[in-house]
Amino acid sequence: MKDFFYAIQDLFVNVLLLPFNALAKLELENWFAANTISWIFIIIGFVAFLYWMKQLKGYSDSNDDDKSITSHSYL
Repeated sequence: MKDFFYAIQDLFVNVLLLPFNALAKLELENWFAANTISWIFIIIGFVAFLYWMKQLKGYSDSNDDDKSITSHSYL
Protein backbone atom coordinates (compact mmCIF):
# COMPACT_ATOMS: atom_id res chain seq x y z
CA MET A 1 0.00 0.00 0.00
CA LYS A 2 2.91 2.30 0.76
CA ASP A 3 4.25 1.81 -2.76
CA PHE A 4 0.96 3.06 -4.20
CA PHE A 5 1.32 6.41 -2.44
CA TYR A 6 4.98 6.66 -3.43
CA ALA A 7 3.92 6.04 -7.03
CA ILE A 8 1.42 8.91 -6.79
CA GLN A 9 4.15 11.12 -5.31
CA ASP A 10 6.54 10.13 -8.07
CA LEU A 11 3.92 10.86 -10.75
CA PHE A 12 3.22 14.36 -9.47
CA VAL A 13 6.76 15.38 -8.54
CA ASN A 14 8.64 13.92 -11.50
CA VAL A 15 6.05 14.15 -14.29
CA LEU A 16 3.06 16.46 -13.78
CA LEU A 17 4.77 19.30 -11.90
CA LEU A 18 7.96 19.25 -13.96
CA PRO A 19 6.90 22.21 -16.18
CA PHE A 20 6.27 24.32 -13.07
CA ASN A 21 9.72 23.49 -11.71
CA ALA A 22 11.25 24.44 -15.06
CA LEU A 23 9.32 27.73 -15.01
CA ALA A 24 10.56 28.45 -11.47
CA LYS A 25 14.16 27.86 -12.58
CA LEU A 26 13.62 30.03 -15.66
CA GLU A 27 12.29 32.83 -13.47
CA LEU A 28 15.52 32.85 -11.49
CA GLU A 29 17.61 33.01 -14.66
CA ASN A 30 15.54 35.30 -16.88
CA TRP A 31 12.61 37.18 -15.38
CA PHE A 32 11.37 38.52 -18.73
CA ALA A 33 11.16 35.07 -20.33
CA ALA A 34 9.12 33.69 -17.43
CA ASN A 35 6.70 36.61 -17.60
CA THR A 36 6.43 36.29 -21.39
CA ILE A 37 5.11 32.76 -20.90
CA SER A 38 2.56 34.09 -18.39
CA TRP A 39 1.46 36.82 -20.80
CA ILE A 40 0.98 34.26 -23.57
CA PHE A 41 -1.40 32.30 -21.31
CA ILE A 42 -3.26 35.49 -20.38
CA ILE A 43 -3.70 36.40 -24.06
CA ILE A 44 -4.96 32.88 -24.87
CA GLY A 45 -7.50 33.16 -22.04
CA PHE A 46 -8.63 36.60 -23.21
CA VAL A 47 -9.12 35.41 -26.79
CA ALA A 48 -11.13 32.42 -25.53
CA PHE A 49 -13.25 34.80 -23.42
CA LEU A 50 -13.95 37.04 -26.42
CA TYR A 51 -14.88 34.02 -28.55
CA TRP A 52 -17.27 32.78 -25.86
CA MET A 53 -18.90 36.21 -25.53
CA LYS A 54 -19.36 36.35 -29.34
CA GLN A 55 -21.06 32.94 -29.25
CA LEU A 56 -23.35 34.06 -26.42
CA LYS A 57 -24.24 37.26 -28.29
CA GLY A 58 -25.11 35.27 -31.42
CA TYR A 59 -27.31 32.93 -29.40
CA SER A 60 -29.01 35.88 -27.70
CA ASP A 61 -29.65 37.65 -31.02
CA SER A 62 -31.26 34.56 -32.58
CA ASN A 63 -34.17 34.74 -30.06
CA ASP A 64 -34.20 30.97 -29.53
CA ASP A 65 -34.76 31.43 -25.82
CA ASP A 66 -38.27 31.42 -24.36
CA LYS A 67 -38.36 34.58 -22.23
CA SER A 68 -41.97 34.34 -21.09
CA ILE A 69 -42.51 34.94 -17.39
CA THR A 70 -44.17 31.78 -16.07
CA SER A 71 -43.63 29.56 -13.09
CA HIS A 72 -43.15 25.87 -13.03
CA SER A 73 -46.31 23.81 -13.09
CA TYR A 74 -45.72 22.49 -9.57
CA LEU A 75 -45.77 26.02 -8.11
